[in-house]
Amino acid sequence: MTSSCGHDRLTNWRKREANVYRVFPFGGLALGTLLALVAPAPAGLGAVPTLAIAVAAGCWVAWFVTLHPDWQSRLTLMAVYYAGLLTFAAALVAASPWYGFFAWIGYIHAFPVLPGRWRIAGMVVTAALVATSQGGGLTVLTSHWLLWLVLVFFNLLVAGSVSWFAMVADQEDAKRQRLVTELGETNRQLTETARENAGLHAQLLAQAREAGVLDERQRMAREIHDTLAQGLTGIITQLEAAEQTRDRSADWCRHVDNALALARESLTEARRSVRAVRPEPLETARLPDALVELGGRWSALNGVRAEVATTGTPRPLHPEIEVTLLRAAQEALANVARHADASRVGLTLSYMADRVTLDVRDDGTGFDVTGQPVSREPGGGYGLTAMRQRVTQVGGEVAVESELGSGTAISASVPALPGGAG
Repeated sequence: MTSSCGHDRLTNWRKREANVYRVFPFGGLALGTLLALVAPAPAGLGAVPTLAIAVAAGCWVAWFVTLHPDWQSRLTLMAVYYAGLLTFAAALVAASPWYGFFAWIGYIHAFPVLPGRWRIAGMVVTAALVATSQGGGLTVLTSHWLLWLVLVFFNLLVAGSVSWFAMVADQEDAKRQRLVTELGETNRQLTETARENAGLHAQLLAQAREAGVLDERQRMAREIHDTLAQGLTGIITQLEAAEQTRDRSADWCRHVDNALALARESLTEARRSVRAVRPEPLETARLPDALVELGGRWSALNGVRAEVATTGTPRPLHPEIEVTLLRAAQEALANVARHADASRVGLTLSYMADRVTLDVRDDGTGFDVTGQPVSREPGGGYGLTAMRQRVTQVGGEVAVESELGSGTAISASVPALPGGAG
């Protein structure tokens, strides 16, 4: 705002300056004529010829400068005007030295109307006319030509200095105008960019909301799979076993009790998943202990020995890291129970400097080369996909090695983020 006001004031000043320069020739011409009539030169042309030349000079300036200001951009036409101006000035100075006031206009009009070095030539001629006027007329050229040269040099020095500073000021003014124009364009671009950024911000917010919805859906899908699906599968397995042992009341009761326990555990885990709370084993125990407890419960339910080992120095990890490893162990054991027909399972939790790895190995039937279980339930499954999604989401990776008839090894490696990381 301040820059714009300053630019407007400077523009108005330039306009007033241009108007004054257009009036100056007539002022100098009028002053020279008045002095020539009041104090005529001894060897002048006389009043009538002098007035005629003065009127012609005034008409010349009025026609080219006052009545047609737009002609200033036409260099050839302005060169003709300036040559005529100096011719009239020379004639008037010869008629009366007082017309030096008019000849002085040659300094002012040299820069606006003449190109390049022609300005210097115009200033030299003007300085010679003004020096002749200051020396008292044409007689100074013959009687005091050395003095006349000094006057010419002095006028050139003064006029050149003034013109130089004026030219520098004009250049600075042009530079300021360019800067103001560039600033205006920059402001326009910034305004346009701000509008675009606002649109992008709204788009990003919409995408963030969509991503949040998708993440929540994926989280719920994983949690449902890890809790309800696995729990229901275990309940069905126990009830089927109970159906087959109706005649053995002890075994029947054991399977029914296992099914009830699985139902209660699944309900609790489902509620925790909805509230996005950590699994119950991790609420009351460290991860190695939770894995030992998980292996014990799984062995009791499936009748398969599960050995759990820990290497390295156990330390608290970020809650999301511990949940990811626990869920990976649950999924791996669930796959073993459903597909592997194994007789032994081993879980190894390894603490390293910057990684924590969970390895689950079994001696079951194994997987084929496409990574699909050999004996899959109809309709497919979500297990390995959910495990990979969980592990990848925390910056980890899952590796699966399997060979038909030689068992399967699943390795989940995640960053060892400390428990205080947020």
